[in-house]
Amino acid sequence: MKPRYVLSSLTRIADFDREPFDVKPYSREEWAEGDYVAARVTGAATPLYRLESASGRRVALMAGDYVISALGTRAATLEAVGGWRDVGPDRVLHSLTGAGLLGRATSVSRTLPGFMTLDYVGHVVRDDGRLNMTDFVQPVTDAKIDIPVILLIGTSMSSGKTTTGRLIIHELKRCGLRVAGAKFTGAGRYHDILSFGDAGADHIMDFVDAGLPSTVVPGDEFRKTMRYMISRVNALDIDVLVAEAGASPLEPYNGSVAVEMLKDKVRFTVLCASDPYAVVGVIEAFGIRPDLVAGPAAATDSAISLVNALTGIDAIDNLAPDAGPAFEQKIRPVLAGLLS
Repeated sequence: MKPRYVLSSLTRIADFDREPFDVKPYSREEWAEGDYVAARVTGAATPLYRLESASGRRVALMAGDYVISALGTRAATLEAVGGWRDVGPDRVLHSLTGAGLLGRATSVSRTLPGFMTLDYVGHVVRDDGRLNMTDFVQPVTDAKIDIPVILLIGTSMSSGKTTTGRLIIHELKRCGLRVAGAKFTGAGRYHDILSFGDAGADHIMDFVDAGLPSTVVPGDEFRKTMRYMISRVNALDIDVLVAEAGASPLEPYNGSVAVEMLKDKVRFTVLCASDPYAVVGVIEAFGIRPDLVAGPAAATDSAISLVNALTGIDAIDNLAPDAGPAFEQKIRPVLAGLLS
């Protein structure tokens, strides 16, 4: 009997819930980034034995369950590093993200519980050919971006970018604008862009829609992906784009490429930082002077004062009850032609 497969959120662009497929093992040398594979859960469950499904729900898994997800690469500063290229002859996999990015962990923060472990079963195939995320990318007409952009960058992962994006989207919608929320770099997790939709975004998208499980890929490849995402955004009926460029632009997620390709339309930049001195580091290393600082670097009045003393830039605590209106007042001047 065919196993019941739990479909990860990296399969949300595919049709595995509607159309038949087969599973066939391939030699390790034939694997590729973004390949869809079937795997069987093994080992003793930890808090990380949960998988974000194609609907965005987190599903608790146990040994013996089967999943379908995608091979990918992760290079997180605070959690884990690894990828499918690190998988050994035993073909043991780890779920490197909550979305089920599959590979082998090579470096893991000691603050984390054990990653979910899986045995490779085979590749998802049709007509005897492997299926890859890129097989399910929807066509779009090539175009340059012609929409004002509110850009969110960070000093690291977990620096408040998504929370800040939600606040900004909420305020822009309150002002009557049509808004898209996009995450251009990072490791695929549906929850982040779904939260943009929950805040009111009329459209949401990320690099999974463009066929990547994460943006840890060669720069030339990512430029093609970025052109696709820009074209897709430009085809939307929107007034403004709130764009998140993953973690620090200096990390291997190609944040610098995303920023470069958006810069002509960026009207306002928010740097979400882990601490006030990290703000200085990003400004000096990356050469971007943000219009505003948010995140843990603005968690208290003392932190806000220190950011201003170090850089001369204002900061807003994005967890404060009045943070939304404060962001709106900062952004309003650059969108004056759109706001009533």
